[in-house]
Amino acid sequence: MARRSGAESFQPVASTLPLADFPNLSLAAARMPRHIAIVMDGNGRWANQRGLARCEGHRRGKDSVRAVVEAARELGIPYLTLFAFSHENWRRPGGEVRFLMQLLHRYLTTELKRMMKRGIRVIALGELERLPAPVRSALERTIEATAENRGMTVALALSYGGRQEIVKAARRLAEAAAAGQIRPDQIDEPAFAGALGNGGIPDPDLLIRTSGEIRISNFFLFQLAYTELYFTETLWPDFRERDLLAALEAYQARQRRFGAVAENAASAPFSVAN
Repeated sequence: MARRSGAESFQPVASTLPLADFPNLSLAAARMPRHIAIVMDGNGRWANQRGLARCEGHRRGKDSVRAVVEAARELGIPYLTLFAFSHENWRRPGGEVRFLMQLLHRYLTTELKRMMKRGIRVIALGELERLPAPVRSALERTIEATAENRGMTVALALSYGGRQEIVKAARRLAEAAAAGQIRPDQIDEPAFAGALGNGGIPDPDLLIRTSGEIRISNFFLFQLAYTELYFTETLWPDFRERDLLAALEAYQARQRRFGAVAENAASAPFSVAN
């Protein structure tokens, strides 16, 4: 398996993935996405189909998070973003929100040793000030403890909204311009991307959304401009390593042209086409 260097260094872990079932999947680093983002959807429907409380779907979804993080780490994916709690999710019933916050707190406290062992760095995106104090404290401890890890970066999108992120970035740039720190003609795409406050991670190469919904739901509105979109009927609590490999195989079958014509696609930035 390929080894990445520098801030994206990767040390393989013991293989547990059913790679033999995906003969068309290449493990070459150049063919793999640098950044996968996942909209984890379908917990409630999974529970409803089984006559269970919605909270049981969320509880089972935590197992999918662990499986996908482990698989992505094994495959050498440098960046993985999980859309864990949206700006709009605050509108859900109070009991469900409290349970989700408790589940997040438990995840952060119980998975820290595993993340340290795997060399996983954790960062967070979103309106973190809205999170309950115990969750913020656990999140801050996890971020601080994993800050020097270089195996992979897991970004947790929490209380996150793409429109809200864009508005905040525009406000930051407007304030900087009003203070004379930047001229209006210096505001370009890199400057705007830098104002988003996304921890310096690259734009996603692949977005996966589970549960059959075909929309992006206010997620990474600026960053998804040239992202490959993959939608699956699988509900998030059922999403496991095999489902991730299927998404990667589909991703590698596409030709990313970035606005160029097919014969020039191979020279386009970040192209994975052969």
